[in-house]
Amino acid sequence: MTHAAPPLLVVEDLRTHFFTRRGVTRAVDGVSFTLHAGETLALVGESGSGKSVTCLSLVRLVPEPAGRIVGGRVMFAGEDLLQKSPLTSLNPALTIGTQVGEVVRLHQGLRGASLRERVLDSLRRLRIPAADTRLGHYAHQFSGGMRQRVSSAIALSCAPRLLIADEPTTALDVTIQAQYLELLKDVQASAGVAVILVTHDFGIVAAIADRVAVMYAGRIVEMGSTLQVFDNPSHPYTRALLRCLPDVALKRQQLVEIGGQPPDLARLPPGCPFAPRCPERQAVCDEAFPATVDVARGHTASCWAVPARTPA
Repeated sequence: MTHAAPPLLVVEDLRTHFFTRRGVTRAVDGVSFTLHAGETLALVGESGSGKSVTCLSLVRLVPEPAGRIVGGRVMFAGEDLLQKSPLTSLNPALTIGTQVGEVVRLHQGLRGASLRERVLDSLRRLRIPAADTRLGHYAHQFSGGMRQRVSSAIALSCAPRLLIADEPTTALDVTIQAQYLELLKDVQASAGVAVILVTHDFGIVAAIADRVAVMYAGRIVEMGSTLQVFDNPSHPYTRALLRCLPDVALKRQQLVEIGGQPPDLARLPPGCPFAPRCPERQAVCDEAFPATVDVARGHTASCWAVPARTPA
C-alpha cells in the first residue's frame, strides 16, 4: 500500500527500561515503525514481548519510578509525544456522563448544552442504547461489552486521530467480540482514525489489520502487510506463532507449541534472543543480533537465516 501523505505517527528507536534490584529489564529495546491515517497496525507476540509497554510508552504512561523511557522519539503529526504530559484514564467512581464529559470539557472547551450534546453523540456513535438515560449510570451497571463501548466513546469523544487498543476484546464472548470489531471498523472508516491494535488473536489480526509487527523480547522481529506476514512468514518466530493456530482440518492432532520460554529481559543473551528456541539456529545467532533486512517491499525481518531482497 502506498501513501501520498506522510505518516501520522513515526516511532524511532524507542527504548523503555525498568530498573529493579534484579537489574535493568529492557522491555522495549529499539522499536521503530510508522503509521498512516486510517491504517491499523497490529502488534503481536507472546506475553512479555513488549507490546503493551510499547503502547504505554507512546503516551508516557510507563509505571514509575521503576519504568523509564531512556531513548527514542515518538513523532505524532510533527510533534514529539515524549515531550507532552501523560494522559489520564477511566475513573470507575464517576458516572459515564461525567467521564465522557470531562474529556470533552478539558480538550474541547465545551460547556452546558453543547457539552451534553457532544457526550450523547459520542455514546450514540458507539451504539449505546438509551444514551440520554445512561449518562447517569456507573460502570457496574453496564455489561462487559457495553463497558468496552463506553471506553471507546471516551477515547473517540474528542475526534482523535490515533486510537491505541490494547487487547480490546479480552473477556468478551465471540458474538460481542465480533460486534465490537465491526463497530471499531465502522468508526475508523468514518473518521479516518489510525489504530494500533495489541492482540494475541490472529483471527482478529486477519480481519481488521492492514499491517502486522511481530514482537519478541522487546523488539520488532518481523513487520509487513497482513497478507505478507500470513502468506510468507519469514522469521522463525513468526512461523512458530502461526503454527500454533488451531486447524479444523487436523481434528485428531495435538496443538503445536513453541518449545522453551521467552528470555529474561534483565539477562538477555548477546545474540538473537530467540536463538535458544529456534530450530534454525546458527553459530552467528549466539554472537550478535541480526540486522533488519528487506524481505520484500514493505516487508522486513531480523534474522540471520533470512536472505535480503535483491533490488529490482
